[in-house]
Amino acid sequence: MTDELITRREGAAGFLTLNRPKAIHALTPAMDHGMTEALLAWREDSQVKVVIIDHSEGRGFCAGGDVALLRQSALTDNGVSGLKFFFEEYQLNHMMFTYPKPMVAFMDGITMGGGVGISQPAEFRVATENTRYAMPETGIGLFPDVGGGWYLARLPGRIGEFLALTGARLNGAECLWAGLCSHYLPADSLANAKGRIAAGEDIEKVLSDLSIEAPEARIAGNVDLIEKHFASDRLEDIIASLEADDGEWAAKELKTLRSKSPQACKVALRQLAESRKLSDFADNMAMEYRIGARTLLLPDFAEGVRAVIVDKDQSPTWTPPTPEGVSDELIESIFAPLPEGEEWQPLEFS
Repeated sequence: MTDELITRREGAAGFLTLNRPKAIHALTPAMDHGMTEALLAWREDSQVKVVIIDHSEGRGFCAGGDVALLRQSALTDNGVSGLKFFFEEYQLNHMMFTYPKPMVAFMDGITMGGGVGISQPAEFRVATENTRYAMPETGIGLFPDVGGGWYLARLPGRIGEFLALTGARLNGAECLWAGLCSHYLPADSLANAKGRIAAGEDIEKVLSDLSIEAPEARIAGNVDLIEKHFASDRLEDIIASLEADDGEWAAKELKTLRSKSPQACKVALRQLAESRKLSDFADNMAMEYRIGARTLLLPDFAEGVRAVIVDKDQSPTWTPPTPEGVSDELIESIFAPLPEGEEWQPLEFS
């Protein structure tokens, strides 16, 4: 048990409430274990009809995984504890994706990285005016994991590639437009929604009753630009396309893209392309675990976390520093199968 996660029963609902407000509820191994144990217990409990995933006080739902912990693993134990974290977190993501009971995720506030991984599997995903959704991993030398490859690859057009490479933040209205949430509710109605769902009311009816019309989705106005400039699966082509456009939007996105890890961007493009070919979420998670096993120990991850989280100088030195320096051989090695016995496996149920 951990005080970082509150698990409780209320009426027909089992609640998973993230409880690390000072860290914007970033996930730790203990939180992943607690969610897994609760979901396993509730799976066989006929009294639990629905699972609600939310957060306690604070300005966000979940800022992601504890990347400082992962960096420490990369630097001190050759990634052993970090890989264990990935392995178990991905098992939780997969269990949520295949869970036999409805889940409702309240994505109120910051919802990034690991927060995406525990909200996107839910059948009902609620955004509000406070929602800020992103997969910002390329900025720390990582890639959109926790199932991010699966979800982003299945967005319309090239929206997924744009989000994966730039780490762009979407508000609640944009999440609704893109299909990343199912309902848009005002934040002050969430307690009412949870109470009614826990009381046994029909989930769809409750959320529909409380939904409001979302503001215009800003990203919708940039779809044509995204389709044009992010059309290729080659990072060099995307950069060249943005460089050839003298417009304000292209200049802004080019500057953003140049701040990201070239290696991580190339990995993300390959990841989404591969994920589109897959029909089984478990296969996607196995692929992401392979990528994670390699990128965790490459220089860009430790350096990216140092620059963004530890020293906060926002000035990472990437290795290699340019897209041209990231060889096809390196990318192939990152996606190669792991040795026998080291591949990721879903959690098996008795």
